[in-house]
Amino acid sequence: MTTRYSIGHSPDPDDAFMFYAMTESLIDTDDRRYEHVLVDIQTLNQQALDGAHDVSAVSIHSYPTIANNYSLMNCGASMGEGYGPMIISTSESTVEEASKSTIAIPGLGTSAYLALRLALGDVNVEVMPFDEILPSVASGKSTHGLIIHEGQLTWKDEGVHLVLDLGIWWNEKTGLPLPLGGNVVLRSHGSEMCEHIANDVRLSIEHAIKNPDSALSFAKKWGRGISDETNKKFVGMYVNQRTIDYGDDGREAVMRFLEEGQSIGLVDSDFDPRAIDFIGRARSR
Repeated sequence: MTTRYSIGHSPDPDDAFMFYAMTESLIDTDDRRYEHVLVDIQTLNQQALDGAHDVSAVSIHSYPTIANNYSLMNCGASMGEGYGPMIISTSESTVEEASKSTIAIPGLGTSAYLALRLALGDVNVEVMPFDEILPSVASGKSTHGLIIHEGQLTWKDEGVHLVLDLGIWWNEKTGLPLPLGGNVVLRSHGSEMCEHIANDVRLSIEHAIKNPDSALSFAKKWGRGISDETNKKFVGMYVNQRTIDYGDDGREAVMRFLEEGQSIGLVDSDFDPRAIDFIGRARSR
C-alpha cells in the first residue's frame, strides 16, 4: 500500500536539488511516495510547531522548539564552510555602524538571525521575506540587511557593500562550519520508519550529486532567474559530502551553535543539544 509523505522545503535551488530524486521517483523508496510543499524557511519553522509536514527543512536555530515532535536527520545539512549569511549595507559600513542600525532579516527563527546576534549582540531588526532584503538594501529603503540563499552570490551585482560574512566570523571563532539548515522527520512515524525516511533522503542527495546535470536543471526552477553558473555554484556550496553526513565536526557545530544560542538567551536553556539524535547516523558497535 502506497503511503504519501509531504516534504516541506524552501523554494531555493539547494533544497530542490536534494529532494529531486525522491519527489520525481528516481530512487527506490518502497511504498513511500513524497510530495513537495514549497514555503519560505521562516514559515517552515512556524509550521513545524504544528507538525505540518512529515519531512521538513528547518533552521537549526529553531530545532529546539520542535524537538519533541521531530528528529533531526544526519543528512540534509546546509552548512557554511567558511561562508554563510552576509550582512550588507547600502553604502560602506563598519560592523559597529551596522550594530547601531536597523537590520532587515529573514526571520527571528532563522539560523542567520542567531548568527547575527552572536556576532553583533542585541541589535534592532526588521523582519521581511528573504528575497526582498537585497532589493531593499540596494534601493536604500533599508540601510543594512542580512542576506541568505543565492543572494550570497549575487549581491555584488546589486551595488551593495559587504559588512560581514557570518560564516567566516563563526569559522574564525570556533574552527567549525556554520550550521544553517537541517532536515527533520516526524517522530510519530516511529523510529524504524524515521530511519527509512532518513535513508530515502540520503539516497536522494547521493543520486543528485552523482547526476548533477538533470538535478541542477530541476533545481534551477527555484533560482529566481539566476544563471546556470550561479545555480551550480550555489548548489555546490550547500549540497556536498557534508549534506550526505554531517560528520563529527558538523554534529559538533550544531551542538555548539545551539549552546552559544543558549548563552545569549535565544535558545531554550532546558534543551540539551548534546542529546540530539541525528537520525540515520551510523552507530559504532
